[in-house]
Amino acid sequence: MDSRDEIVHDLIKEIMEPKQEFHYINSLKDTDDKTREQLTQELVNAYKVIFTQNEEKGKRVAALIIANLELDFQTEEKKKRAAELVIANIELAFQSEEKAKRAAELIIANKELTYQNGEKEKRIAELAKIKNKLEQLIDQYKDREQDIVGFKKEINELFLQAGGESKYIL
Repeated sequence: MDSRDEIVHDLIKEIMEPKQEFHYINSLKDTDDKTREQLTQELVNAYKVIFTQNEEKGKRVAALIIANLELDFQTEEKKKRAAELVIANIELAFQSEEKAKRAAELIIANKELTYQNGEKEKRIAELAKIKNKLEQLIDQYKDREQDIVGFKKEINELFLQAGGESKYIL
């Protein structure tokens, strides 16, 4: 029993306790009737006060019972909320683990992309060298082609001067 229940129990016990004072007055055989009447009246007045106090205590007991029920309800609601928070915390922990795994995967993917970019840059540099070499070869070919065209013209002129036909068509 918690302290609230003990208070309510004590109040109910006090209200219900039988009083022994009237038995005491009746046992006073040596006293006169007037004294007994005065004692009885004082006891009646005292009981009226006690009755009023007991009514107030009864109201207080009822209020405490209602408050106790409300506290019990709030406690249950808090337990439910705590259970919900436990589940939410478990979910957040799971999500955090998943995010950590995803972050690790992204780090690996980023390293792979960095490596691939390095390989692409090497390939671009190789292709640039090949392009430069091809441009040089093309330039050399154009120079040779002009030389060949020039040689063909000279040969054709020589043939024409010799009276022959031109072998190369320009």
